[in-house]
Amino acid sequence: MRFTETELNGAWLVEALPMSDERGSFARTFCVNEFQQHGLETKFVQHSVSHSVTKHTLRGMHLQTAPHAEVKVVSCIRGAIMDVIIDLRPHSPNYRRWAAYELSDCNNRQLYIPKGFAHGFQTLRDDAVVSYLISEFYNPQASTGVRWDDPAFAIDWPAEPTVLSDKDRAWPLLDTASA
Repeated sequence: MRFTETELNGAWLVEALPMSDERGSFARTFCVNEFQQHGLETKFVQHSVSHSVTKHTLRGMHLQTAPHAEVKVVSCIRGAIMDVIIDLRPHSPNYRRWAAYELSDCNNRQLYIPKGFAHGFQTLRDDAVVSYLISEFYNPQASTGVRWDDPAFAIDWPAEPTVLSDKDRAWPLLDTASA
């Protein structure tokens, strides 16, 4: 695996390095030893999958607050997404900065998202499947988010969302959020 730290401290792109032969390919997507060597979380208590039927579906921007804050490792195992993270750690030099990365079933990328980041994505193709490793159990009382279109971030999404949940549409603007 290849580990590349992003411009937002603590977030990493993790690329599988497939080995190919006449049968196809094989790649490791997680290794405790390699994650530990980079100082990354290695304990994941949940593995979740989301399926979005329609291109330009938007999910986000979600996070869990302390003491239930979570690390996520996100990959797109079918289709393609623009994966977006926002650093909401108040003492971070990157506070309120966002970054976006294309994850797809072709580019072998995963995004390691540290605690204190909001996360969301927009599908770039129909029928996208996204896989998550999650370090903490879901806690509804700790679940929060910020709006995908909050002017405090001015995220440059690929398109206007075709599908957006009522919950994601209703997240507060940052200045009124408890993030």
